[in-house]
Amino acid sequence: MSISSKDIVPLNQVRAKFTELAEEVREGHEKIITRNGESYVALIDARRLDHYHQLEREHIHLTLLEEAKRGLDDVEAGRLLSVAETRAKYKKSKSR
Repeated sequence: MSISSKDIVPLNQVRAKFTELAEEVREGHEKIITRNGESYVALIDARRLDHYHQLEREHIHLTLLEEAKRGLDDVEAGRLLSVAETRAKYKKSKSR
């Protein structure tokens, strides 16, 4: 869903019409709350927030699976380091 200019609300107006804004958000119209003319916080439906968090968890899991696949591909291709080589590699990068 896209945000339009009517979905941008100054913080001082939020206090006066919070219930009305909350109802609009529940109907699917997310709001950007501004403070001193700058984006400050977003007002979104709690169900949508749950959905965003679920998507974030799924993205993390997919990223971990991709990393595991790359590791297995490296093992199959013989791209391996010994424990000593690994320690030396990361010891050098820490001293930078």
